[in-house]
Amino acid sequence: MHVLVTGSSGLVGTALVPFLAAQGHKVTRLVRRSGLGPGTVRWDPAAGTIDHEALRGVQATVHLAGESIVGRWTSAKKASIRESRVAGTRRLCDALLTLDPPPSTFVCASAVGFYGERGAQVLDEDSPPGFGFLADVCREWEGATDRAAERGMRVVNLRTGLVLSRRGGALAKMLPPFLFGLGGVVGSGAQYWSWIALDDLLGAVHHALFLPTLRGPVNAVAPQPATNRQFTRALGRALGRPTLLPLPAFGVKLLMGEMGQALLLASARVEPRRLLATGYRFQFPELESALRHALRK
Repeated sequence: MHVLVTGSSGLVGTALVPFLAAQGHKVTRLVRRSGLGPGTVRWDPAAGTIDHEALRGVQATVHLAGESIVGRWTSAKKASIRESRVAGTRRLCDALLTLDPPPSTFVCASAVGFYGERGAQVLDEDSPPGFGFLADVCREWEGATDRAAERGMRVVNLRTGLVLSRRGGALAKMLPPFLFGLGGVVGSGAQYWSWIALDDLLGAVHHALFLPTLRGPVNAVAPQPATNRQFTRALGRALGRPTLLPLPAFGVKLLMGEMGQALLLASARVEPRRLLATGYRFQFPELESALRHALRK
């Protein structure tokens, strides 16, 4: 299969491109910068222009691009996060629909932030969206793919949880304090963190690309969500470090503001109902083994 990938320089994209190539698929990276190398095509999302000839024969797209949500959520930062995901996805869909023929499959990143703060409630793909900035962005982000679905593309919206990798993302940022024995529970520790091993996320993308009956929202999370307290203890055991220094909720809000509240203190107990129902088999369904693998322990 010829697969077009956006966001190929990010944590997931840098792993996905060689993963697909190793299985014999042709991968083209869609990028916004100049100075292209082999296997890359430039596009201008602001103008919505794309190189039709270079993309001839593309059969599927994996869309991972988006402004990082890490950082102080100023008004400008929020606008950039929303613009990159909502307007960027809509423009990409419009550009792909002008190809002859357009790709038949569109796998678009989303996030479990769709569900907002939900306490210990068990959530699946049929659960309604939550409230707050992230929930609103995710709802609009997924809505930006509606046009492609209406025009006949098979669209899969992967609602991804915390991705376990020491090369980047949330886990990489947690490691320094934990390695020095300074890690601990965040807030009450009762909030659920829905997570997924990077290898399983790659597997979920592959599953979405090649299962023709799968469409719509799909929770890309492991089947055993963990509370922050459980996550903290599992990471401490994997590293062989104590986890005795808690970070109280007021400290999170003081240091990180609204972002910390949404990413560290909000609770979303999400289950991968559709992945399991369609036969996906997780390599790392259990948290501590997933952490040890991510850390190469």
